[in-house]
This record gives sequence, C-alpha cells and structure tokens, in this order.
Amino acid sequence: MVTYLEAIRRALRDEMERNPRVLLLGEDIGRYGGAFRLTEGLLDSFGPDRVFDTPISEEGFTGVAVGAALEGFRPVVEYQFLDFAASAFNMITNFAARCRYRTGDGVPLTLRGPAGGGVRAGPFHSQNLEVAFAHTPGLKVAAPATVSDAAGMLRAAIRDDDPVLYLEHKRLYRSLRLPDAEFAAAPELAPPGRVAIRRRGDAVTIAAYGAAVGLALAAADRLADEDGVEAEVVDLRWLAPLDEEGLLDSVRRTSRLVVVHEDHRNLGFGAEVAARVAEHGFEDLDAPILRVAAADAPIPYAGELEDAVLPSADGVLAACRRLLRY
Repeated sequence: MVTYLEAIRRALRDEMERNPRVLLLGEDIGRYGGAFRLTEGLLDSFGPDRVFDTPISEEGFTGVAVGAALEGFRPVVEYQFLDFAASAFNMITNFAARCRYRTGDGVPLTLRGPAGGGVRAGPFHSQNLEVAFAHTPGLKVAAPATVSDAAGMLRAAIRDDDPVLYLEHKRLYRSLRLPDAEFAAAPELAPPGRVAIRRRGDAVTIAAYGAAVGLALAAADRLADEDGVEAEVVDLRWLAPLDEEGLLDSVRRTSRLVVVHEDHRNLGFGAEVAARVAEHGFEDLDAPILRVAAADAPIPYAGELEDAVLPSADGVLAACRRLLRY
C-alpha cells in the first residue's frame, strides 16, 4: 500500500531522477529526513549538493530558493509546518509571485509542507493559510486530497514554470492508502485547473479540497444511506487557478451547493467559491449556498475543543439536509 506521505516522497524522488536541476531545501530534511520523515533517504540518494539542510530562517532559505530558480534550477522548499510560510510571506508574494510580471522571468519554485489541524498540534502548527496565497496573482495553489493526486499534483507543480504553493494535509500523511497497482495506474500528472468528481449525485453538490474532501464523502455516504439522497462531491484540487466551469457544471446538475473547507469561515476560500457560483450560476440555484468551515478562533490544543472548532461530517450532513428542505 502507498500512503499519502509515500506518494509525495516518490514524486520527489522521481522528479529528482528525471531532472538534475531539481533541488530540495528545508530544515532537517537531510540526515534527519524531515519533521515527518517525508524526505528520508533522499540525502543518501542525491547527496548534499541537491538536498540542503537550512538554518531556521524561512525568509532566508525561501529567498535562496527564489534565486536558484532564477538561475535555472527547480527548487522544492519544505516548511516543517506550513504555518511557518508566513515568515516568508514577503519573499513569496512580493517577489516570487510577481517576478514574471516585473521582469518576464518565471520562478519555477515549489513551496510545500504540512498544513491543517486534527492532530492536536495546537494553534501554531495547525493553520490553513491558503487564502492569503491564493489571493496573490502569479502564485498557483494546490491542495491534494488523494494519494494519487499527492503525487500527480506535486509532479505538475515541480514542472511548472511559476511558483506553486503545495498544501499537504498532515492528517492524511499516513491515514490515506492506495494499493500499489492502483497507484501505478494513476495518471503521472494532475495539472492545474481541473476539479475531480469524487462521487456522482444529483441532489446537492458538496465542493471541498484537501482533508475536507473526506468529510464531504462521509457526509454523502450517510445522506445516501439514511435519506436515500445522492450528493455529488467535487474535489476542487487546485485553488489557483480554480476550475470555475467544472464547479458550475456540477451545480447545474444539482441546483444546490455546500462548500466545505478547514480554513476559518470568515473570508475563507469558500467565500470565493460561493461568490463565483452566485455570480455566474445564480439561475441554476434552487437554494442558498451554505458554507461549512472552521470557527473563527485559533486551533486549540485540547482535543475536545479542536473537534468543536474544526468542521465535521455531521456539520456537512446538516447543511445538506437544510438545503434539501428547499
């Protein structure tokens, strides 16, 4: 069986073997193998000239990676927790993302790391920062929800000629598994700009990304078992660029939409999804658009409180049932 974490490691190894200009940079990614052991073995395979342990300075080593990208390399930066990408916000948004517009030169840079909550890691290691980066022109944002996408979207990110923020949900690292044969048969690349229909239905569309796709699928299964109603689950996959037409196509079939994400509700990515559908698909709707998201509070350490703050399959199910009453 291939785990979500192993799929990412295999994609890194494959891309490093395929292209000698792919480099890895990050804290403890070499001999230690990374905070989650994701880069284990890569230093032995490719040596210290391609796998760089960096000081604890996110802005510094992100800047080094941007410079390397401008010199023709394809760096992959690992943040021990994606929360710490905030320390490199200026370098990512004001330089890497705007470089093509300013100079005509692309920055083939992949910025990856564990995001999200649900593992009792507290407020500084559980955040979802996708909105701040998806808001930035020139930056692509990927949020894989499956084992095959974890590999295919990372390969696409590394081969892209512009910067990509790649969100790995830490709760999926070892909980998602795929048989080796199915993993081998999956498409090599999952390029930007395409949603994936994870479950077909005609009563309501549930749009989600990352770990929230699992909540959507669990709610859809219960809706079918308990209510005899089939929900369609749309995995958004790439937040920037967003496959607006793929999303609207599902809403045309179901006439209802629930948007699910683990980021906070206030100005979360679901607000943009809802706005796009309201703007371009209002005539297709038979009910309001509902959002299921994390509460507007820091992620607590205590397990019961974290569960109360984060979205749940029960919350998604309740939202779907509310829409079906219209």
